[in-house]
Amino acid sequence: MPQLRKDPIIGRWVIISSERAKRPDQFGSLSEEPPEKFCPFCEGQESHTSPEIFVIRKEGSLPNKEGWQVRVVPSIRPFLRIEGELERQGKGIYDWMNGIGAHEIIVETPRHIANICDLSENEIVNVLTAYKNRIEDLERDIRFKYVLIFKNYGWIAGGGKIKHTRSQLIATPVNPKRVKEELVGAQHYYEHHERCIFCDLIKQELKEKDRLVLDVDGFIAIVPFAARFPFEVWILPKRHNCDFVSLGEQEKKDLAKILKLVLLKIKNGLNDPSYNYVLHTAPFRREKIGYWRTIEYDYHWHIEIMPRLTRVAGFEWGTGFYICPILPEDCAKFLREISI
Repeated sequence: MPQLRKDPIIGRWVIISSERAKRPDQFGSLSEEPPEKFCPFCEGQESHTSPEIFVIRKEGSLPNKEGWQVRVVPSIRPFLRIEGELERQGKGIYDWMNGIGAHEIIVETPRHIANICDLSENEIVNVLTAYKNRIEDLERDIRFKYVLIFKNYGWIAGGGKIKHTRSQLIATPVNPKRVKEELVGAQHYYEHHERCIFCDLIKQELKEKDRLVLDVDGFIAIVPFAARFPFEVWILPKRHNCDFVSLGEQEKKDLAKILKLVLLKIKNGLNDPSYNYVLHTAPFRREKIGYWRTIEYDYHWHIEIMPRLTRVAGFEWGTGFYICPILPEDCAKFLREISI
């Protein structure tokens, strides 16, 4: 019998279509990858990218030359451009503004490696350091309200023909709708319960353990109760905080460890599928009376990982429902049992 499950944070309904269920080991990549192109992100090819705006490099090495470990560069084909002013305007019922923002590429290693889970934990710590630095730097620009960091791994997930592990960052002058839905849902829960819904979720998942994938130091990884996709995994810090940039040095090491383990389980258990991950953190808070006044108490930053094992079709686009063909509990059990 199919189930309708409600996401407790934003109220979104998901159909768990158990009648269409496959065994966990029957999921795999949707299609073959196209031939790879020349890689401009490898060490020694620095002249093929824009000049670096943040870098972790060996002492004594020169800017935009070899010797780096993580390198952040502006996208050569940005979705939003950093030059100019917003110039907000309205015409009748329509609002618009100039496409101002920032679009950056975080190149995660000088070596030609495709999947971030094949980096060492220390290398992943450097990647997280770059994430944190860029968010903190872009917060200084008063035109921006939000920075979304995301990864597209594999052709189906939008990773392109260059198989060099990298993340992207886009700063926007408005809060993204998906993030705002979480912010509103978390705020409403706090108004009724005076508790963070994410903290309550963590406590329940640690107690029940049915959807728990990993419990490692200061972080847990779960398959959410109303998972949109097969083997969707969320990584959440046990310590309550709304801002990713609050991460301390030990927390970065703990996060690098659990992120690597989760992605290795997905890679080894599901035949190295394409995936996306997104980092949801609190928006920048500007001085505005009553705006997100409880966000430090009600919101909780986290990472959402979405393997691309099924396709979104007409019903999903038309209704906003997602259809997941396997129970989240079965996904979590399968991932738990994969040895690394």
